[in-house]
Amino acid sequence: MAWFERMLFAMLVKTERLNRRASLRGDHEFFDPADFPWVPEVTALSPRVQAELAEVMMRRDALPNFQDISPDQQALTRDAGWKTFFFFGYGLRAERNCARCPATVQALRRIPGMVSAYYSILAPGKTLPPHRGPYNGVLRFHLGLKVPATDSRCAIRVGSQTRSWGEGQPLIFDDTYEHEAWNRTNEWRAVLFVDFLRPLPPGPHLLNRAMIWLMTKTPFVKVATRNHADWEKAFYGG
Repeated sequence: MAWFERMLFAMLVKTERLNRRASLRGDHEFFDPADFPWVPEVTALSPRVQAELAEVMMRRDALPNFQDISPDQQALTRDAGWKTFFFFGYGLRAERNCARCPATVQALRRIPGMVSAYYSILAPGKTLPPHRGPYNGVLRFHLGLKVPATDSRCAIRVGSQTRSWGEGQPLIFDDTYEHEAWNRTNEWRAVLFVDFLRPLPPGPHLLNRAMIWLMTKTPFVKVATRNHADWEKAFYGG
């Protein structure tokens, strides 16, 4: 499969250049949520999503560390400080998790071109080092759900800009700019973490969808899907 990965990487580099030129919302570190008509519908569901998160957090210690699902994340985290609870991921649908959190799934269904989604949970004192995402054909949406501080103690830097989360508040950014995140408080921080298709004209949009489909065929995604299935069996008891 090494040849396939090399070919895909070369295609991704070329397609990224096209995506930046053709992007219907421009090429920015952070984007204005007002430019995405679906954002108010999603944020309106925040209280129900927060209630579902609170129930999931009651079994916090049993939630998977991100690197347990996706071993490639070991470059960012090796401890138990970054917990996840997946709903969708590049072809994966976590049926039992979705059934457990119907309001969250209802919110996700309102996001056009949603590609992956999960609760992203940072432990007190957890930091994620500078890194970049693999492909700019998606943009990233964060909905603040549990935010212990709305200042520099709990924040994310994307490129040259640093923003803090707020409960029920959206952030949208391009994760292929170098970014890092931290929770320098004594409480847990959680957001609804979503990747969705970058708005593009029809031709580039079709090419982008093809690139996303190819990414679902990579070992990176297949290993994560298998690991999640194993975790799900243990969490729900078979």
